[in-house]
Amino acid sequence: GSSVDVVGRLIAQKIAANTGQGITVDNKTGASGNIGTDFAARAKPDGYTLLLGSPGTLAINPWLFKKLPYDALKDFVPISVLVSFPQVVTTSPKQPFKNFNEFVTAVKAQPDKMAYSSSGQGSTSHLVMELIRADAGLKITHVSYRGDSLATQAMMAGDVQVTVGGLPSMSPLIRGGNVRPLAVTSNKRSPQFPDLPSMAEFIPGFDATAWVLLMAPAGTPPAVVARLERAAREAVAEAAIRQKLIDVGVDPRGTSAAELATFWDQQLAVWIPIIRASGATAD
Repeated sequence: GSSVDVVGRLIAQKIAANTGQGITVDNKTGASGNIGTDFAARAKPDGYTLLLGSPGTLAINPWLFKKLPYDALKDFVPISVLVSFPQVVTTSPKQPFKNFNEFVTAVKAQPDKMAYSSSGQGSTSHLVMELIRADAGLKITHVSYRGDSLATQAMMAGDVQVTVGGLPSMSPLIRGGNVRPLAVTSNKRSPQFPDLPSMAEFIPGFDATAWVLLMAPAGTPPAVVARLERAAREAVAEAAIRQKLIDVGVDPRGTSAAELATFWDQQLAVWIPIIRASGATAD
């Protein structure tokens, strides 16, 4: 049910249909994504085990953790940037605050009495909320969960007051009235929710956009990588899939492997100052 899962399943279904190869999306949660990423890093480099990478596993954890079981820079080769998308700050409709400003006022009126959930220590949702906390001057407690779904459930149950999740996983809950969105974390509003303010409207210059990358274990033959790149780009380019991706709040990309390599370098540089500004660390 995470954003990576939602995007991965949509694209995997089309790749499977186009290639005649069955594809299983296997969610291996835990340790801020490190368990699943390490599993992919150690897989046989034959093109049959791939990684759906996120900012947390490929651009945050390498700088956040003192020791990782995998080397993000050496253990994978790029295939394609599948999509990019904003995160969204949400709360339960049962909470008294109706918008982001009211949330800030409520937290400042009760310092250290409210909490937010994340999908794990050092995850994208954790760091984004820590940036918001620091920039807005909030005293609010972080509660870490094993994955996006549990973090969202905690918010909906009222165990915490807010959470940050990817727009693809949150959009059905928003449209169904199950959660109340407060702001998207990009520097501009989402076309899917034009009435929902961006965080940059409250904190000038704020921009924390997430993405999903398709990667293969290092050592995968170039011809196999090229075939996977072509299959991924064809799937994202199909009109029906593009519209489904747009409907759940993402920007379809479908880049080349070379474009992903450049993009990845840029994102590694983007997240370093965010990690430092948040003050987050992990063992």
